Amino acid sequence: MKKHNLLAFVAILFAAVFVGFSAVASQAASGSRLSVAVRDENGLPVRDAIVMVYPASGHSLGSASFEGNATMQQRNIQFDPGTLIVAQGANVRFPNRDRVRHSVYSFSPAAKFEMKLYGRDESRTQNFPIAGTVALGCNIHDEMKGYIKVVDTPFAGKTDYNGMVQIGNLPGGFARVKVWHPANRARGGESAYSIPIGANGITKKTATLKLRK
Repeated sequence: MKKHNLLAFVAILFAAVFVGFSAVASQAASGSRLSVAVRDENGLPVRDAIVMVYPASGHSLGSASFEGNATMQQRNIQFDPGTLIVAQGANVRFPNRDRVRHSVYSFSPAAKFEMKLYGRDESRTQNFPIAGTVALGCNIHDEMKGYIKVVDTPFAGKTDYNGMVQIGNLPGGFARVKVWHPANRARGGESAYSIPIGANGITKKTATLKLRK
């Protein structure tokens, strides 16, 4: 009887240790999160700002993917989305959803290219091997402007209508955070910050940008 009780106690103790270890492992796997609010000088939210996080402990780009599925379509004589975020080395599709033809181009140092005219429901593909900002235009429609932000970190995201973005799976410790927007007056459109990120939970940061009118 005593032996049976001892075995039962050991089994319960082992189960408790296993559950506790699983919880800790789960927390470690999920990592920390950084919540960034991007505002202008009047405190208004800034949408479509790109936030990039570079942990001091290092990172690997790996097979990072982002919202937008590496697709920059032309719709209603506009680039849609107006700003697309992709990983360095990504192939981006440029489908034409308009009834008119388009000729997409860029003169940006990060990617210089020109696509010949193509029509409705046709598509072109362009590779982006260099991290940086790519400004887009159309040879036929001067009013069309768009941007592709090619990033070299898996920890990146784009702010929503409320100027908010949350980036997860971050390691704890110091990180360099860059916030880019095409209207940002900072050099290259980027403002940089050094932020300590907690080992678990959510770290919050508000970034205020001086925007061109």
